[in-house]
Amino acid sequence: MTRQSDFKQRVRARMAKTGESYATARGQVLAERPDTAAVARDDGWMRAALHVSNGDCTDLPGTGLAERVLFWRDVLHEGPVPAVGPRELRQVRSAFLLEAGCDDRDEGPDMFAERDRVLADNRDGEYVLWFEADLYDQLQIIQILDRLAGLGVPARRVTLICIGEHAGIARFGGLGELTAAQLRELPTTNACIRLTNEALRLATRAWAAFRATVPDGLRTIADSRSGELRFLGEAFDRLSREYPAARDGLSLTERRILAAVADGASNAETAFVRAAARETRPYLGDTWCFAMINRMARASAPLLDLQPTDRPVGRGTGLRLTDTGARVLAGAADHVTLNGIDRWIGGVHLQGRRVPWRWDDGTETTVLTAEDTRPPHTTP
Repeated sequence: MTRQSDFKQRVRARMAKTGESYATARGQVLAERPDTAAVARDDGWMRAALHVSNGDCTDLPGTGLAERVLFWRDVLHEGPVPAVGPRELRQVRSAFLLEAGCDDRDEGPDMFAERDRVLADNRDGEYVLWFEADLYDQLQIIQILDRLAGLGVPARRVTLICIGEHAGIARFGGLGELTAAQLRELPTTNACIRLTNEALRLATRAWAAFRATVPDGLRTIADSRSGELRFLGEAFDRLSREYPAARDGLSLTERRILAAVADGASNAETAFVRAAARETRPYLGDTWCFAMINRMARASAPLLDLQPTDRPVGRGTGLRLTDTGARVLAGAADHVTLNGIDRWIGGVHLQGRRVPWRWDDGTETTVLTAEDTRPPHTTP
């Protein structure tokens, strides 16, 4: 018996038991989470759904399961993501990516507007989200789920396929590494799950915490445990570690780059590869790593020397730790105190030489420094 005929038999069995119409019984069977994998190949459901993924290197069309695919492209852990409406957020994000030289498709706000329109136009249908465990993807997931909640889409019409590893791949880098045949198998595994209202509420809270003007809601999300959004807590913990540390003013990524150079990485590509190898989940691309190297090298008290000095940082750019960089890496000097900071993490704008929020290694949380005695803001 095929999976589809088995599915129809279960629908008819429910009709006989409850007296429901075929459409009602079918919807109820689809909504039963334990049966998600068994019905994943049902043509009437999977193929009619809007499939959303993090990038067009994933061969969803090749699976035969997805007739409509929407690619969600935005590196949300870089640059401002303030708590503004969708229209203004599109302008903010496109302006940031353009200024950073990362709008490589020359699409600007038009791409974001079209993306949002396609997502909203499907509000009466099913959604299948294909994503990964890393920070890049987890932020996209909560943005999408918050948007779907705002559109009034019931949780039972949202299916999430999310993995952090795959058999036979020693260091899984993403869905783009999988063949169409491997992707096609994922809906039949426990990585495929229909979401509940609880998952949508958690995603909405997480999106609000991420976009708040202060970071005191991040720890609550980092400590969350969800069988549906099972990688979200881990991702928020990693995000929190991008705040300047109390002991040296470095983010975790900056510290790993400096440590790689101190350990012998002589160029930007090697520093990137070694820093990335320290990550539990890959999320930082080389473009953003090189931008971070550039900021540390061109600060008023440089932490790195570049060779050559008159070109943008690229793969072959030579690197050397300065004396100041060595002192900061040893915890004997503070990067923010020396050089200041101008960086957005979600809705928080860190600016100047005396930022109120720091990452504390002892408590493993962001803390309000003694220099700023404002009462903590409570994220809804």
